[in-house]
Amino acid sequence: MKISILKNELNESIGHVSKAISSRTTIPILTGIKLEVTHQGVTLTASDTDISIQSFIPAENDSHTIVKVEQPGSVVLPAKFFVEIIKKLPSKEIHMEVKEGFQTYISSGSTEIQIVGLDPEEFPVLPNIEENDMISIPGDLLKNMIKQTAFSISTQETTPILTGILWNLSDNEFKFTATDRHRLATRAAHLEGTENVHFGNVVIAGKTLNELSKIIPDQNMLVDIVVADNQVLFKIDKVLFYSRILDGIYPDTSRIIPTAYKTELTLDTKKLSESIDRAYLLSREEKTNIVRMQTLDQGGIEISSSSSELGKVREELETIDFKGEPLKISFNSKYMLDVLKVIESEQLVIAFTGMMSPIILRPLDDSRSMYVILPYRTTN
Repeated sequence: MKISILKNELNESIGHVSKAISSRTTIPILTGIKLEVTHQGVTLTASDTDISIQSFIPAENDSHTIVKVEQPGSVVLPAKFFVEIIKKLPSKEIHMEVKEGFQTYISSGSTEIQIVGLDPEEFPVLPNIEENDMISIPGDLLKNMIKQTAFSISTQETTPILTGILWNLSDNEFKFTATDRHRLATRAAHLEGTENVHFGNVVIAGKTLNELSKIIPDQNMLVDIVVADNQVLFKIDKVLFYSRILDGIYPDTSRIIPTAYKTELTLDTKKLSESIDRAYLLSREEKTNIVRMQTLDQGGIEISSSSSELGKVREELETIDFKGEPLKISFNSKYMLDVLKVIESEQLVIAFTGMMSPIILRPLDDSRSMYVILPYRTTN
């Protein structure tokens, strides 16, 4: 293998695929990035068996030469060193040559590097996915849906299925659900052209989707998604991102969501967030994160928290609308702030059926998002 390649293009592709490198793997070949060179261009691949990412660099783009191929071939290079050294090379163009025993020589400007490569034949083959049922979703919408649900996944590996986000697609409605048993986030979107595609109980690790989100460009680009038996493939421009589907059945979360409410409050999202953030400072010192909210006789609500060492904080907040019975409730302020950070609506509705029933939060102008937080039982 012998090529000359533009540094910025190589660097960008390495940045994409390196997200699939695991520092915990015990398989030596998976600590590397596979480079495969043909006269069409260079393909980079990395995998940790749960996710695999492949990025293609074309030899030419808009009649602009990116890769000059003198000799096709392939090699696996140690990712940790390869990622760092390519960033730090001095020239815009990099020359690479693989010789006998996969000894790889890299030069750029006056810098010359020799790396001991590995046999590409030992690298795992990517999953073979039939692309019969493919859906397309705007990249910014997909990133939003991940952001607005991923914070509710469980971090406990004892229940692996809850470390993922549940996907369901039916009747053009694409829905994400995440829960750690203490809170729940759901986000749905209407997808045109998906009438003939249906799937349920597709659960993808939240960490994986967060990594995917970093690859999706900011400009509005369509992401193609193919769901197979145990794999999902994402196609983003010249990047292929494969993810394993988590094993197991996701719990039925619909049973915890009330259908009627005794109390409904409409509040200013920013003012509520700032108020709870101040109360959180004291509750954090107690290591409980408990903040109390109660409705006031004259209208409005009171937000309060206390610390045995620092003191108390209490403030009143106006409600935009108030329906139903008076209420006093305690909750985890960190969980509440996580929700308020992802709500884009200026106003939100908080609904309750009682002091020990789930707290429901909905953006006022977005019926496709809903959040649930379980309250705390407190003595005062």
